[in-house]
Amino acid sequence: MSRQHSRRRRGFLASVGTAALVVSLSCRAGGPSYVIEQTVAKPATTALPPGLHAEANDTVVNARFQGVRFGVWKGVALGLEQLSGRLLSQRDDGVVSLDDKTSFVLAIDTGTVALTLGDLSRLMNTYVFAYRGAPLRDLSFEVDGQHLIQRGILHKGVDIPFEMVGEVSVTAESEIRVHPLSMKICSINGQGLMNALGITLAKLMDVSQAKGVRVVGNDLLLDPVKILPPPAIRGRLVHVAVQPGRLVQYFGSADVQHVARRLEPDSNATNFIQFRGGTMQFGKLFMAHSDIEIVDLSPSDPFDFDIDHYHEQLVAGYHRTLSDDGLLVFMPDLNKLQAVAIGR
Repeated sequence: MSRQHSRRRRGFLASVGTAALVVSLSCRAGGPSYVIEQTVAKPATTALPPGLHAEANDTVVNARFQGVRFGVWKGVALGLEQLSGRLLSQRDDGVVSLDDKTSFVLAIDTGTVALTLGDLSRLMNTYVFAYRGAPLRDLSFEVDGQHLIQRGILHKGVDIPFEMVGEVSVTAESEIRVHPLSMKICSINGQGLMNALGITLAKLMDVSQAKGVRVVGNDLLLDPVKILPPPAIRGRLVHVAVQPGRLVQYFGSADVQHVARRLEPDSNATNFIQFRGGTMQFGKLFMAHSDIEIVDLSPSDPFDFDIDHYHEQLVAGYHRTLSDDGLLVFMPDLNKLQAVAIGR
């Protein structure tokens, strides 16, 4: 190693150490912090060739979601206000199994996906950064006008409470960019300190073990599909916005050839999930050329559906077989079902 390179390395490490020392003297983080580590089954490795339209050879399950809170993780649900896409089987037999959420990929063609700020916090703390030694923890979010406020603990030798005000946008790679406009490290102007020492967030944080996150300069980049646990999602993010209490993502397809056909519901329901085409498995049942509509029994609020608990909802509901052999399934919201179970 050259003397010049060695001097630069010592200078950088001294800068980081100085920043940590200044911050640690100015404030102390209060209270213990905890990391919740959960595991997810690895997805199947055998993938089929790209699926075609159901009209061609019935190998794709076309899907539509309207007015649905789709549970993907404990305490985390995606608000699917209006979404169309396809379920692509990852099994050799081409079956999409609701009992195995690694058996398929949800390819989003068009739609809106919303995350409440509470759900976003739980997702970041218990899934994205849920590993020992993570550089960020105890994250929480707030919206101020068009800006996203992020608070938490940055760990770099010492625990550093921080607050960052950022603007969100979409990159050319369909990632969510959170660009800091201002930063506070306790009572210190964090950006001013970092600029003075020539330090960026990319130099302070090692996010190599985080799920779907990378840092470029001072920008935090989130992959909107990789930050989520199974079922795997594929889609092209075209716009993102902050609204009171939530982060809203808009997806659109650049592949017109494979856009799912528009599904017309079999009922007048306002909140529903619809599957049509392909072969689906749920429990001991298989349905070829699937034609299923799942309807919310309480349409006054979004349909609370959780793929990990759909069987409980199925048992508590009822179904009707239609004249064309389609299946109309009526389900209660999971949150209402659980509230009844514990006697609320």
